Amino acid sequence: MSIEKYKGIFPAFYACYGDDGNISKERTAALVEFFVAKGMNGLYVGGSSGECIYHSVEDRKIQLEAVMEANKGRLTIIAHVACNNTKDSCELARHAESLGVDAIAAIPPIYFKLPEKAIAKYWNDISDAAPNTDFFIYNIPQLAGTALTLPLLDEMLKNPRVVGVKNSSMPVQDIQMFKRQGRLNGKEIIVYNGPDEQFVSGRLIGADGGIGGTYGVMPEMFVKMNKALADGDFDRAQALQNAVCDVIYSMCSGKGNMYAVAKAVLNKRAGLELGGVRAPLLNLQDGDEAVVDKTVELINKALAI
Repeated sequence: MSIEKYKGIFPAFYACYGDDGNISKERTAALVEFFVAKGMNGLYVGGSSGECIYHSVEDRKIQLEAVMEANKGRLTIIAHVACNNTKDSCELARHAESLGVDAIAAIPPIYFKLPEKAIAKYWNDISDAAPNTDFFIYNIPQLAGTALTLPLLDEMLKNPRVVGVKNSSMPVQDIQMFKRQGRLNGKEIIVYNGPDEQFVSGRLIGADGGIGGTYGVMPEMFVKMNKALADGDFDRAQALQNAVCDVIYSMCSGKGNMYAVAKAVLNKRAGLELGGVRAPLLNLQDGDEAVVDKTVELINKALAI
């Protein structure tokens, strides 16, 4: 089994809505084409940036079907399938495998504080529902309330389908520790950098690529950072990362949800109409258009580096 296809830049795919607020297959397809044209290595579908926590099982199926239909095998697809119960998660895992995704991923169950034995069973049950598909652990403790520990990773690496970790914890050291733990288990695993603000530092300490929620508005910048690192041009990589951070800080300065800002930025940058965000997330609020304009300006400035 080759894990090379999982290396590189994977935008976290945005939920694309029609004017009626439902998932739009046409707008989803347009966003897929945008990422193909920008030279992305793959897409991470149905995660936090896809507003999955506010989608029904049917919504998530429709979105993934639209992505797969539009992609036509061009990009590697990782589908996040976790719901806050095993039954629905397994249903989405089976569905994802039926569509031919490259891998599935899952956060741990949220709300109740579960023992690691229960978390491992939850993940393994989901993986068992898609027995022919690779599996990624999604570590995002600041939102899930549960952190991936090394003993839990050891337990999960007994599952031959587990090929890596999407790591969105803030300590960069976690990336190094997870890579090392894989090797201690006799397994070379993929570890993604999650926090976009630390893409360069994450890659330098061992991340095989990145999955991020702001990649979508400026995919070129993450390609540039990746190339600068490959070329050994660390000064340029640092300058690019600083410029990316300025864009992110701007995106987060609005009153509405960051993904509402992101979709408005994409509309101005690429003419893509992706709709707003799903309630209870807030759409653009008074004054946010200035934030959108400033963000576009910062991206254009960053692209000149």
